[in-house]
Amino acid sequence: MSLGYFSYPIPINEPVLYYAPGSPERVALKKALGELKKEELDIPMYIGGEEVRTGNKRALHPPHETAHTLGHFHFGNEQHVRQAIDAGLKVREAWSNTSWESRAHIFLKAADLIATKYRAYMNGTTMLGQSKTAYQAEIDSACELIDFLRFNVYFLTEIYKQQPISGAGMHNRTEWRALEGFVLAITPFNFTAIAGNLPASAAMCGNVVVWKPADSQVYAAQMFMRIMKEAGLPDGVINLVYVEGPVLGNVCFTHPDFAGVHFTGSTAVFNEMWKTIGENIGTYKGYPRIVGETGGKDFVIAHKTADVDVVVTALARGAFEYQGQKCSAASRAYLPSNLAEEIKSKLVAEVKSMKMGSVEDFSNFIGAVIDEKSFDKIKRYLDNIDEASAKILVGGKCDKTKGYFVDPTIIETQDPRYATMCEEIFGPVLTIYTYDAEKFEEALEFVDDTSPYALTGAIISRDRAAVELATQRLRHSAGNFYINDKPTGAVVGQQPFGGGRASGTNDKAGSMINLYRWLSARTIKETFVPATDYRYSFLNES
Repeated sequence: MSLGYFSYPIPINEPVLYYAPGSPERVALKKALGELKKEELDIPMYIGGEEVRTGNKRALHPPHETAHTLGHFHFGNEQHVRQAIDAGLKVREAWSNTSWESRAHIFLKAADLIATKYRAYMNGTTMLGQSKTAYQAEIDSACELIDFLRFNVYFLTEIYKQQPISGAGMHNRTEWRALEGFVLAITPFNFTAIAGNLPASAAMCGNVVVWKPADSQVYAAQMFMRIMKEAGLPDGVINLVYVEGPVLGNVCFTHPDFAGVHFTGSTAVFNEMWKTIGENIGTYKGYPRIVGETGGKDFVIAHKTADVDVVVTALARGAFEYQGQKCSAASRAYLPSNLAEEIKSKLVAEVKSMKMGSVEDFSNFIGAVIDEKSFDKIKRYLDNIDEASAKILVGGKCDKTKGYFVDPTIIETQDPRYATMCEEIFGPVLTIYTYDAEKFEEALEFVDDTSPYALTGAIISRDRAAVELATQRLRHSAGNFYINDKPTGAVVGQQPFGGGRASGTNDKAGSMINLYRWLSARTIKETFVPATDYRYSFLNES
């Protein structure tokens, strides 16, 4: 029973800490890293509030220090997926009927726990498990995750306020119901914030969730799950399982109570999921919600009037922060002929200045790529450069002796449709192409039709007409478009994130748009004095 209207004002984005030498946050983080490395965790699945251990254990190693073991997680099978679904469905009605303020306060408490008590540990598990630097972890597993939790409470409150008008003698209202069934959340390795938000946003709307994180992100995922439990999340609302993708799909996509999937990952996997859901559409009680953010081949195009230093910095940060493993990372650049040589010279010098190594050494700008599979894929591209069409300007070396290290690499090509200009690599590899500075519109055509993806992109120019032209011509080339900035770094509430074409359904995480997908509206009309005769006055002849 609701006894009032509860207001949650628009939050302020969580301030970013910078971990300068001698700062309290640096001291706390170093201490947490030391503690985490001393303990080998035995990580269970969380199903219906129970810690489930199977004995089928898989090891977790820092990508930058593969000889060290962070712990082991217990791998599951079809039985555990079914248990997770059953646990969610068992509490679905009670959770969806829980008052909004009670649901909201769980997620707000979790945000505060991450901002204070567990900040160093969320960042520490992300650094060690995913090889992120202190700053990259801070903007992800602290700030962005906190923002998702706080802003989604605000956004959902604003949705609940949206009500229809009422005519005389009646009252109309809209209920924003949870979906009828369970939501499946499949989350990636590269952002702890995404891994937390995909199950949490659906759960906040009153849904129950089966959550499968990437194996390489389990170390931070279990930390978030423990925080949610401490914040008061009821047992069974979010069920965390570690299973093979096909095993998960075989159970979830054939279950009559499957109500939706919240996904971030590869385009190929998402396409296969969509196909399977379509083939099983007659199985489900309702039409499932399919929400996905997938691949990208993100671009930067510089105009002949661009500030060279702005271009260089945008490419250095946009392409190589977090080893180019952001969905939004710049991986292809188009340089005008009048500025290309100066940009290349300065950019190569910047890349050569970048230190690479363990993220526990705060002087390193670059860590390791996530795993051996990723390392091998990137190495194949670099080993097979077609020297007739392309050359490596800097980088190109790969070494997995101690960790999965790939040097930040710049490829220059004379072919605007060269493989590394078109295909997603997901590593610290940037390919550049020089276009005739007087043929800007032709270059825009290359940007638009070279790649099937449309996630992020940027125009760098001091000419307003060029900015306007690029903004119009590239309208469908990127879901997040940046002017005079790098194409990475979307902030919750400021730049809602998502792309179109082969980059996903563009349901914009970090905005109200995404939350509508996890709600099902019911309109209720109540008439105060009902009609008692079917006859209308127009039926009278006189």
